[in-house]
Amino acid sequence: MKVKEVANLVGISVRTLHHYDAIGLLKPEEITDAGYRIYSEKDLEKLQQILFFRELDFPLKKVKEIITDPTFDQKEALALHRKMLLEKRNRIDKMMRTIDKTIQYSKGERTMSAKEKFEGFDFSKNPFEEEARKRWGDKAVDESNEKLINMSDGEKEDFEKKFNAIYKELAAIRQLEPGSDVAQDKIGEWFNFLNVMGTYSFEAFKGLGQMYVDDQRFTKNIDQFGDGLAVFMRDAMAIYADKRK
Repeated sequence: MKVKEVANLVGISVRTLHHYDAIGLLKPEEITDAGYRIYSEKDLEKLQQILFFRELDFPLKKVKEIITDPTFDQKEALALHRKMLLEKRNRIDKMMRTIDKTIQYSKGERTMSAKEKFEGFDFSKNPFEEEARKRWGDKAVDESNEKLINMSDGEKEDFEKKFNAIYKELAAIRQLEPGSDVAQDKIGEWFNFLNVMGTYSFEAFKGLGQMYVDDQRFTKNIDQFGDGLAVFMRDAMAIYADKRK
């Protein structure tokens, strides 16, 4: 199948398939003399795996690591996909029931206990924390968590205000060169702020910036402050770290 045929079949853009090719995630089995990409049945099976992982919010870099690992087992992966999607569906089903109950409650048609109001919410697994643990180990994450837990309500409020203020200030200068004095001074504030909560080496700081772009969960949250902020921060953090190694 040609690239446009695959895009129409799957429901993704041609540009996405070109990107997967460019980063080595999904290279078509054949490229004709005229430059047309030709995808085989095996390529489509690989694309299906990629999209299963994407549905579960895996960043592309991690997907590539998994499916190019010599020990990767497609059947095992499919079983894992099924298990994780069932868990996701169960959480969504619970939240839908909670929404229905809340609508009835708001109309005065039923009562709701405090427990019922929060059925379906599950923050026991923090994907950002899990990713941080994989990259930098338990110590830095545990230090940050312990400091947050031990904060008073007032300290937590001040922490959140400072956190948001730095993001807003960075967003306001994101059109500048990331290596400019202004950008480097501001990203230095971010480095110092993070080290109040944990222990980040310059290498870890640079790695964190890269994750802001590699992991779409981070990108989406950061870019709420301004389009392109995640990329700007990544570049500024890399320059800041490299100058101080």
